[in-house]
Order: sequence, then C-alpha cells, then structure tokens
Amino acid sequence: MRILVLSDLHANATALKAALAAAQGRWERIVCLGDVVGLRPRSNEVTSKIRELGAQNHSRKSRQSGHWIDAHGRFSIPLRKRQSTGRARSSLPTNLKWLVELPHGPLEVGGIVLVHGALQDEDEYVFTPEQALEGLLDSNAGLTFFGHTHHQGGFSYANAGNHLEC
Repeated sequence: MRILVLSDLHANATALKAALAAAQGRWERIVCLGDVVGLRPRSNEVTSKIRELGAQNHSRKSRQSGHWIDAHGRFSIPLRKRQSTGRARSSLPTNLKWLVELPHGPLEVGGIVLVHGALQDEDEYVFTPEQALEGLLDSNAGLTFFGHTHHQGGFSYANAGNHLEC
C-alpha cells in the first residue's frame, strides 16, 4: 500500500496544495503526524482539507486547552473566527471538535506507528540515530514515522547487525 505521509503543516494551505498536487494519484492512504494548525493563517482551511481527505492523524499541539494553537500560543480560535467568513466560518465548530477529539500519539494505523516527536515524548526532536534508536526499539510496528523536526530523512534499524543507519 502506498501511503502519503504529511507532517507539520502548521496551517500552510499553499504548501499542502503543492504537496497534494505533487503526489496526486500516487497514494492509497494518507496519514498526518500532527501540527495541522498554527504558525500560518489558514488553520480552518487546512483542517477542512485534512478531514476531507480522511487522513489518519493525531496532533498534540493543536489540541491544547481546546484551542487551535501552535507551540507559542498564537492563532487561537478567536483570531480564526475574526478572519473567517461564510462557509469557512461555519466549519469552525466542526473542525475544532475534530481537532480536540484527535487521539494522543503515538498512533498505530494499519501496522505503522505515527509519532509527532519522539515515541516517548511528543515534544522531543529526533535528529540523530541515537535519538531514533530508543523509539524504534520501543515501537510495536515494523515502520514508524516521526515528525516535528521539519527535516526529511529516515533511520533504519537492522536487528541482526544491531546497528542503526541514517
């Protein structure tokens, strides 16, 4: 199965549209590693699109205190309500409910594990093989996706050789 993995969209509708266009017709399932909202001004639009696509998702930061916020507390619901109009504004309550009800990570979906930060701590950044190893060993799946770093890359653990590669 071909999976489109999105992460750290931070309400960037332009980037989401570009990513979906680049991957058009090349995936069967879509997952998101979190941070759908915050940092950019299109929280409602991006949330609606992720919901419409049926993406399996968890998003720790977007759920805090029942508000759409980023790590710095910006872009809360009151700001979005002032900037949204018409149909977009009417989807705010539905999107907020969806965000608030997202499960805490890590999340297992179809034999893969979705993690926002590190497996043990959603706020931890995973940049090095040493940081990834603990999560890979603790994961109950053969494939684990980490987000949060805003860097594309990967780690592979070969148990037979007891080594980790980048």
